[in-house]
Amino acid sequence: MYLETIYLLSKQKTSVRAIDVSEHMGFSKPSVSRAMGLLRDAGLLEVDKNGFLVLTDEGLAKAKKIYERHTILTSFLVSLGVKEDIAADDACKIEHHISDDTFEAIKKHMSEK
Repeated sequence: MYLETIYLLSKQKTSVRAIDVSEHMGFSKPSVSRAMGLLRDAGLLEVDKNGFLVLTDEGLAKAKKIYERHTILTSFLVSLGVKEDIAADDACKIEHHISDDTFEAIKKHMSEK
């Protein structure tokens, strides 16, 4: 969820800080700081000298994958008649656990519509 949020915020703003992530997600600053440290340790995120968050190539690839899954799963659920806000919430839960095979089948199905 953090990677996706950083990715989305970076599309809207020229620079993203941990406080932006905290405000956007409604999470406490300490929670976000801890998560940023974990992402940094995993090699998915760098923090520059000004405190700006920058996704590494690997982090950006993962964020794009998560975002694609989220948008396609949300659209899929909406097409089934689920309200958009509920679909978006459920897509968040599903996107991290769905197999690649199942996701690709849904993606193919949605592209044929």
